[in-house]
Amino acid sequence: APPAGGLDDLAGDGSARGLGGHLRAFRDGRPTTGALKVVALGVAGLLAVAPADARVPGGTGPHTLAGAGVVAGAANLANLLDLRPGRALKVALTAALPLVVRGQPAAAAVSGAGLVVLPDDLAGRTMLGDTGANPLGAAVGAAAAHRMGPRGRWATLAVLTGLTLASERVSFTRVIESTPVLRTLDRWGRQR
Repeated sequence: APPAGGLDDLAGDGSARGLGGHLRAFRDGRPTTGALKVVALGVAGLLAVAPADARVPGGTGPHTLAGAGVVAGAANLANLLDLRPGRALKVALTAALPLVVRGQPAAAAVSGAGLVVLPDDLAGRTMLGDTGANPLGAAVGAAAAHRMGPRGRWATLAVLTGLTLASERVSFTRVIESTPVLRTLDRWGRQR
């Protein structure tokens, strides 16, 4: 997913917006870097969960696809949140913390790296972009998928799908700005 995110950062033309826009462009014969990223995130999700699923009783099955969807959906959500300094990192660190406590190495890695880059992101000196936000979310999603059973994966996938579909019609930034608690948390630590 990082190469596809990097390609989207560097070569994406912005003519197609949101998942629906990229899928419509693809349907109309205009493949976009965003459509390539959708495929790459799905493949990355499968590669993140299928080998571990294959090593446990019951092996792979529909729950593996749900786990792959959790990884891809979390990667996409992080990217959707990466519109203000520190926002995606704060959400990812909050989601990763319980997984770190439960011994998930991917969540620990995300937390360590996230804490290192958070000050520069909050200050607006750097930004994650697709290149950083997608792997950030994917790592948290993979850590979560590895901790969950089939029901948890399907429930989490439903929530992530709902948020993705909602983002096609509702501005997360507008919701955050109009909700006092969310606005305060979103602005915490920002230098601008």
